[in-house]
Amino acid sequence: MSRHEEGKAELIRLYLERRADLVRFFTVRLRSVAAAEDLVQDIYVRLSCLENSGEIQNPMAYIYRLGSNLMLDRLRGDRRTAQRDGVWLDSQTMRVGGEEISSEPSAEATVAARQRLALLAAAIEELSPQTQRVFRMHKFEGLSHPEVAVALGISRSAVEKHMMAALKHLLDRLP
Repeated sequence: MSRHEEGKAELIRLYLERRADLVRFFTVRLRSVAAAEDLVQDIYVRLSCLENSGEIQNPMAYIYRLGSNLMLDRLRGDRRTAQRDGVWLDSQTMRVGGEEISSEPSAEATVAARQRLALLAAAIEELSPQTQRVFRMHKFEGLSHPEVAVALGISRSAVEKHMMAALKHLLDRLP
């Protein structure tokens, strides 16, 4: 076994021996057992991938320093994430007089929209079956007039006439 392999094996042996101590140590600092467990697992991953461990004078100090560095990196990343999310939230939030205004429609607006939708659906049901098909294919499915004509086996002119009839009817029926 090479000196590097011996050093790495010694670090991992110490890690395994002191794993519970490491979890307690980082739980106090992170105020979370789950975060400490994740961090201690990251320490193991780093130790198992270590390239040059032959020069380490104090292996336990090295393990704790490695954990502290990983913890600081994680805390900085969390801080950056919180800051970025805060900036995004501020850009997406309307405020009036320091009070946050909901971007959701009011209950009245929601009820009114549902009522308009019900009126629209009822008005569409009053159309002839062929005009309904033309209207739905063009407006809801996004097909062009020529595409509707081909799909229904009618002329483009017929599609345009059905659309004009549908739109006129909807304008007459809807407030």
